Amino acid sequence: MKYTILPNTNLKISKLCLGTMTWGQQNIEAEAHDQLDFAIEKGINFIDCAEMYPVPANPKTQGRTETYIGNWFAKKKNRENLVLATKIAGPSRNMDHIRQPLDFSKNSLENALHNSLKRLQTEYIDLYQLHWPERNTNYFGQRDYSHKPNEEWRDNFAEILSNLEEFVKAGKIRYFGLSNETPFGVMRCLEETRKGKLKVVSVQNPFNLVNRKDEIGLSEILQRENIGYLPYSPLGFGTLTGKYLNGTADKNSRINQFKQYSRYSNANAVQATEKYFEIAKNNNLSFAQMALAFILQKKFVTAPIIGATAITQLSENIESINVSLSKEILKEINAVHSQIPNPAP
Repeated sequence: MKYTILPNTNLKISKLCLGTMTWGQQNIEAEAHDQLDFAIEKGINFIDCAEMYPVPANPKTQGRTETYIGNWFAKKKNRENLVLATKIAGPSRNMDHIRQPLDFSKNSLENALHNSLKRLQTEYIDLYQLHWPERNTNYFGQRDYSHKPNEEWRDNFAEILSNLEEFVKAGKIRYFGLSNETPFGVMRCLEETRKGKLKVVSVQNPFNLVNRKDEIGLSEILQRENIGYLPYSPLGFGTLTGKYLNGTADKNSRINQFKQYSRYSNANAVQATEKYFEIAKNNNLSFAQMALAFILQKKFVTAPIIGATAITQLSENIESINVSLSKEILKEINAVHSQIPNPAP
């Protein structure tokens, strides 16, 4: 395994982060614990979860992922050896079961954090993230921003940062990050930081071969302001393994089970995926490992978040840390990107 320091922290993290959002829905607790054991054995020390997990959101399963991790911590007694990240859910019409109201007010932050700490059986969170913005903006598959001048949201960045800082001072969280955030949101946080507020240390957004939109504006901010980048969905819900192209996807795979997850299955995304698959095949590479290696070689990337439902998948994904793509392969990848840019934002 390779390691790095999460910017603006003293956290030494593995260059691959273990994602957990299938635990409690597609994976039972024993399987989650097996994945944790395997990942730790392979050198991963960075785990990401969220209060809303597992996905898809469901009042019957909400919180199971954190509970599974907490039970594993209690069994292994190794919490202090690992870097743990989780998230608070923002406004969503489909998640009223989590809390009312779903916002980032002080009461909501306190409620969400208290419940996460309890489920995770820990006294602190290393990286606490705002799962998505409170305001109307383009995320979760929206390519373009559509302004709504009459929306109810008010600019409350300073207030949120002040409240988060109280939890830092209390020792309940160590650092905070953003997720599904745009350049505007990141810069507004930094604007408040320059006035003395807490600094955001990371951004967790989708990034993969068919969704490179963060290279357009956000990547400059990340590098100039020294902020970590934690790409999620690096394999595009499994589409960038090739299993949906060649028909080897299990009937219980995410896209086959949950038809609403069509983000990476539109015609242009499939066409681009086919072209990327051919590049991997022609160069005797695992498609999944090529997709992950491409991300790992990006200078602004700190640690991609890898997830799996089976140990065999997890093992293949972890081995991507040892794959290096040549300039010629990167040129082929970028040629496809030029033809079909960001088909699945």
